[in-house]
This record gives sequence, structure tokens and C-alpha cells, in this order.
Amino acid sequence: MVKKRLDVRMSERRLNKLRLYAASKDKTMTAILEDLIDSLPSEEIDKSLAVLKDS
Repeated sequence: MVKKRLDVRMSERRLNKLRLYAASKDKTMTAILEDLIDSLPSEEIDKSLAVLKDS
């Protein structure tokens, strides 16, 4: 699998919240975000892709 990079802009408050949450779960911020993305329902993703294909 080829890894890609994602730059995200967020407030310092949110970044600190993510850091604290990741530390409390003994995970990296990347792992937390990947878990969140993986938990998203596939149906929503399929609909979004259909909209992109129609453009």
C-alpha cells in the first residue's frame, strides 16, 4: 500500500484535544484518524463517489 500525506488545518484547541486523546489511548494521531475514517459508513462514501463521478 502506498502511503499518502494529508495536511489538515484546525484550531490549536482541536489539535491539543486530538493530541490528548491519542496520548490517553496510547495511539498516534494518525492511528486515531484512521480509526475514525474506518468507522464511517460505507454507504456515505459510495454516495460521495457517485457525485464525484457525475461531475
